[in-house]
Amino acid sequence: MATQGPIHDPNAALDPMIDPQTGEYAVIAPGHNFKSVTQKIAGIVLTADTPWAWTGGLFLAATVALGVVIGVTWLVLKGVGIWGVTIPGAWGFAIINFVWWIGIGHAGTLISAILLLFKQTWRNSINRFAEAMTIFAVCCAGLFPLLHVGRPWLGYWLLPYPNTMNLWPQFRSPLAWDVFAVSTYATISVVFWYIGMIPDFGTLRDRAKLPLAKAFYGMLSLGWRGSTRHWIRYESASLLLAGLSTPLVLSVHTTISFDFAVAAMAGWHTTIFPPYFVAGAVYSGFAMVLTLAIPIRKFYHLEDLVTLRHLDNMAKVMLTTGSIVAYGYGMEVFMSWYSASHWEFFMMWNRMFGPMGWAYWILILTNIAIPLTTLWSRKLRVNVGYLFFLSFVVNIGMWFERFVIVVTSLYRDYLPSSWGTYRATKWDYILFLGTWGMFTFLFLLFARFAPMIPMSEIRMMLPQTKVHHPGADAEVVTQEAL
Repeated sequence: MATQGPIHDPNAALDPMIDPQTGEYAVIAPGHNFKSVTQKIAGIVLTADTPWAWTGGLFLAATVALGVVIGVTWLVLKGVGIWGVTIPGAWGFAIINFVWWIGIGHAGTLISAILLLFKQTWRNSINRFAEAMTIFAVCCAGLFPLLHVGRPWLGYWLLPYPNTMNLWPQFRSPLAWDVFAVSTYATISVVFWYIGMIPDFGTLRDRAKLPLAKAFYGMLSLGWRGSTRHWIRYESASLLLAGLSTPLVLSVHTTISFDFAVAAMAGWHTTIFPPYFVAGAVYSGFAMVLTLAIPIRKFYHLEDLVTLRHLDNMAKVMLTTGSIVAYGYGMEVFMSWYSASHWEFFMMWNRMFGPMGWAYWILILTNIAIPLTTLWSRKLRVNVGYLFFLSFVVNIGMWFERFVIVVTSLYRDYLPSSWGTYRATKWDYILFLGTWGMFTFLFLLFARFAPMIPMSEIRMMLPQTKVHHPGADAEVVTQEAL
């Protein structure tokens, strides 16, 4: 995904972030060496002066996250009736938010696993916090189906464990499929994320001044010494986990789509849902990566490590997956007509022009009209302010997509006598906003106490690692590594 700079511009060669020979934006700003990369990244974690903006953001996120505590407590005391779920709209915000949060995490797995296998080195600056985003998003997503069943304290019944009552999960239920898919996804993501940080934890252990920090990072580094044997095992484990994680990008959201596709319901019973859901998940996931990466690079002055090359490549991935999503929308409309089923035709007409048609046109505007008409422009793909705005637009649109899928097929089904409506209550909003606070709170803790950018992988990309002949160059590399 090489990004061509303005080669025709005579001033382009004056920009240090553009290679004057190829016209490509640099992945790392020139002038860095091993020592400067380590100091820049490790300094964010090991500094004794915590920025006041970080403290204020953590406090605000913790305040918003109280919505989860309050909402769950009141739900356990009163029951799911405090939500807007009713007949016929038996699925509401809980399932919408579950699918949306799971989708948010897909970009982290794609960046970590698939781009690693394809040896895309531009991923190195963004993979660490994309992986963290995945884990925190899965934590938020897991709350909703557990609470939606009504008795979350019996959630362990969904696990296939030997028990004297011979009570086993119903393996034909999509709820059981979700448990296996999400738990596998979370486990692999956590292991991949942690193993990738072990060399950096060893660096933090060696550079830490406080005894508590030395002990903390020493425990997390698992005795890392940077020996050849350690590096061989680290590389082997990374490739193995990348191979295990790659199918998860396709399988997890495919399994989530089966929650809808296996139901004999107009608007749900369609074979396009698996690829359509996967593309939508990557679409929203990369939008969330941009939402996080742009403020991080500005606040911590990481523009020389998270460059315009990264933003442009992520925008290209969004353009690709957004086009697949747009194709899915078009096929839904086409098949509702081509199927000659008046139920399918009415479902699509009601989705567009019914009482909740406004939600459909919001998703068309935010998922197709705005992104897919602007991301073709290179100037907009490297416009930081516009990309930050667009990341919010896409995530709003993807949430409304899940809202349209869940609600518009339920509140008007086959029998007009059973028609109703859906209205979310204040508790739906409180819990949803609370998960936003929880996600932000966890991410801010990660940004403060763990290396957001992998030092070991960034150092491997520096020109100093490419020693073509022995002698003085090799000695310089050795000195800079110390």
